[in-house]
Amino acid sequence: MAYIIGIDTGGTFTDCIVMDADGKLTAAKAPSTPDDFSEGVMESLRVAAERLGITIEALLGETARLALGTTVGTNAMLQRRGARVGLITTKGHRDVIHIMRGARGVPGLNNVQVLHFPESGKPDPIVPKPFIAEVSERVDCKGQVVVELNEGEAEQAIRRLVAKGVEAIAICFLWSFKAPEHERRVKQMVERLAPGVFVCCSADLIPRWGEYERTVATVLNAYLGPVMSRYLDRLESRAQAAGLRYPLQVMQCGGGVIPAAESARRAFLTLDSGPVAGVLASQYLGGIIGAKHIIATDMGGTSFDVGLVWDGEPIASYQSVVHQYEYFVPRIDIRSVGSGGGSIIWIDEVSATMRVGPISAGAKPGPACYGRGGTQPTVTDADLVLGYIDPDYFLGGRLRLDLEKARESLGPIATRLGMGLVETASGAVRVVEHQMADLIRKVTVQKGYDPRDCVVFAYGGAGPVHAGVYARELGAQGVVVPLGEICSLWSALGAASADLLHIYEAVDIQSSPFDPARVMSHFVELEAQGLRQLAADGVDMKLARLARSADIRYKGQINEVEVPVAPGPLDAAALASLIGDFHRRYETVYGKGAGFHEARLEIVTYRVRASAVSAKPRIVAAREADREPAREARAGTRPVYWAELGDFDATPVFWGHRLAPSNVIPGPAIIQVPDTTIVVHPWETARMDAYGNVLIDLGGR
Repeated sequence: MAYIIGIDTGGTFTDCIVMDADGKLTAAKAPSTPDDFSEGVMESLRVAAERLGITIEALLGETARLALGTTVGTNAMLQRRGARVGLITTKGHRDVIHIMRGARGVPGLNNVQVLHFPESGKPDPIVPKPFIAEVSERVDCKGQVVVELNEGEAEQAIRRLVAKGVEAIAICFLWSFKAPEHERRVKQMVERLAPGVFVCCSADLIPRWGEYERTVATVLNAYLGPVMSRYLDRLESRAQAAGLRYPLQVMQCGGGVIPAAESARRAFLTLDSGPVAGVLASQYLGGIIGAKHIIATDMGGTSFDVGLVWDGEPIASYQSVVHQYEYFVPRIDIRSVGSGGGSIIWIDEVSATMRVGPISAGAKPGPACYGRGGTQPTVTDADLVLGYIDPDYFLGGRLRLDLEKARESLGPIATRLGMGLVETASGAVRVVEHQMADLIRKVTVQKGYDPRDCVVFAYGGAGPVHAGVYARELGAQGVVVPLGEICSLWSALGAASADLLHIYEAVDIQSSPFDPARVMSHFVELEAQGLRQLAADGVDMKLARLARSADIRYKGQINEVEVPVAPGPLDAAALASLIGDFHRRYETVYGKGAGFHEARLEIVTYRVRASAVSAKPRIVAAREADREPAREARAGTRPVYWAELGDFDATPVFWGHRLAPSNVIPGPAIIQVPDTTIVVHPWETARMDAYGNVLIDLGGR
């Protein structure tokens, strides 16, 4: 097979990367189609095929792997368009998901909303109380059955929920992760009594202690399952009808891809999965160029997403929040804020100040300058007014922007503020750049990582436009715009090169001194599960990889720290080394001296990542050229407004695809590539490295 394809479906654009057998990359971009995202995916494939000079049928017919990053699940949550869900739970525990953690549901809210009581109410329920059924059964904390499952009650509960019109049923019993038989028996009953209803149980999804978080994860999966199933079935059918011979793969938030059929069953794993692909691509490139600490930043049309690579490994998390609901999920830690190129600029009527986002103009109608009916000003409109973007070269010239419409959209904001049009645009850009810097601080400083030790990878359609400012605000070592022309489709490249990955967990709380045999038994069982799944996926076992880790805490605490566990047999010496690793990791997160080495420890969760290595893009160094860019790389000058200078300046413009390794461009300057613009501010310097990356030295200011 000649091709591997990665696709990233964003709120505004759908990006497609095609990698051939030699590792050569072909990029394509098409507008997203929210009414039917599969149409945007197929259009991006058609554009890619055209660039290769072949038909879409020829492209897909020679494709060995098609990996998809999707926002369908995320959009279903945001728009509350998931399935009608019923929940079956242990008698006496029907209110767990509504009680949440404590009396108020504040996770996911900002400080103002938390402190302002009317804004800190609980969210609308994912599953209303009339759709929650209770069943007599009980398992204790040691996994012993205290009350046998009442199958008569279970059957009545299923029939009542089906009569209410539920499309999906979630099953979550108390302590089921210790003994899952009751949940699985009820699941079998649902499959027999209501074969058209989507059904899932917590023991198969997230077998961890924490009744509330486990219930939320299971309900979310049921809420999204039918939506994802319909979408993936439709897309896979269209792709196979056009020639695709192999099953579609879908990006998951844990940091790899899984088959589409598995993704439909585990739909909650697709939440926030798109930005994860960009972090994986950053990790891969970082290994090539020697960057161990990376802040991966993706600014698209709708959102700004941040992930962190530390010591060459993505930082993971095992808890997430959606609509104030906390739930368990193994994931690469991604934080997002509504600060994208399409984020709307508006006036807060209470404070009479300018705000940017989180509402986005999206793909339809889009920013005012798109000329598609949008009238509200966006970050892209401000960028155009400031001269950052060439109206004739947006998306490589495929979409001509209307400067006058951008000015008109910003006019009412400028009038309300009593400011000039250009100053208003510059102020809006600075607001969004500082919002992004603040989010990065939450991912780094508040987690025990120093951004001054990191380089910032800037990608997405708008990331390279603004990275010079937010990276400078953080004191980062510099900016890397990865692979120049490919940077706006970086997450699609991450999907194309992502490994197949399954994550398995088991909970067994034991205190130190740890029993090596007991610890080892859990890893042996989890590894066996992983190998069975990889074999079922048809993986060549030479490509299989197993990685262990454990969540450990100080006895008496509730916060756990994940620590890698060495492969092979575990003896007392290996566990002593594990304890030392825990203390070091704990002090990295919570501060030097925060650990208490004399305290007893607890292992809570055992985890195995079973993966299969996938093909990676061929990124090789090219021969270095002169320091001075060639004449054909120069595209003249245009007036650009620089806040640092307080005025417009005739700024040199360069064609990114004509720059050569070792070319150096002092700021201020603009580097144009087909799908984004790289903005080099005054006192900054850009350099093209041997791999085609644009490196920006921030100049120490």
